[in-house]
Amino acid sequence: MVPAPTEPRAGDRRATSPVPGTRAGYSSWFVVIAAVFVTTLVTANIVAVKIVDLAGLVVPAGTVTVFPLSYLFGDILTEVYGYRRARLVIWLGFACNLLTVVAISVTQVLPPASFWDGQEAYERILGYTPRLLVASFLAYLVGEFANAAVLSRMKLLTRGRWLWSRTIGSTLVGQGLDSLVFVTLAFAGTIGSGDLVRTIATAWLVKSAYEALATPLTYAVVNALKRAEGIDTFDEGVSLSPFRLDG
Repeated sequence: MVPAPTEPRAGDRRATSPVPGTRAGYSSWFVVIAAVFVTTLVTANIVAVKIVDLAGLVVPAGTVTVFPLSYLFGDILTEVYGYRRARLVIWLGFACNLLTVVAISVTQVLPPASFWDGQEAYERILGYTPRLLVASFLAYLVGEFANAAVLSRMKLLTRGRWLWSRTIGSTLVGQGLDSLVFVTLAFAGTIGSGDLVRTIATAWLVKSAYEALATPLTYAVVNALKRAEGIDTFDEGVSLSPFRLDG
């Protein structure tokens, strides 16, 4: 268990209105966190093409480099700014990732210059198969929304205490669903059922352990943001539907 000496207590100021700081209701800090979240997501999908072997643990590079950070910053968004803000950024991340994929795909089919010999390498490293794309996009949406929803509701149940339980608990659910959806849709029928289960479990445990180890960092960022913004958002009466974009 990680101690939280500066964790907000029940009864501290709650915020359900737009974050102060800008005319549109989006503070500079919120924009920074949202930008980092989207960047980690897009970067993770690009570097995932490399498979790494870490002491016998074979996983996509993104699993152990930047992808778990998207859940860490997703937790920060929900904890500080609430589920509505997190929902908006999750869809923003989806749109930016889709734009990246479209740009890469269109560039791939453009005729290369006669003197450029990198077409094959480009297609091998940056090319996407439709099955992997569908698996990746669906896993992202299911995992991120589950992560945000669980953290949001746990915050109400715990009355804002025990942040570590919310970040780790929501990650176990979100990363578990993400790994289950992606590995199943991407590899079912191409590898044996035993290998499929082991791959899901390995990805889930590695990404969840990453989040648990990063708990002190999460505490530091969350507490600093709450002090800077002057808010501690509780999602009382907020719909958890992923399809509402009311900010």
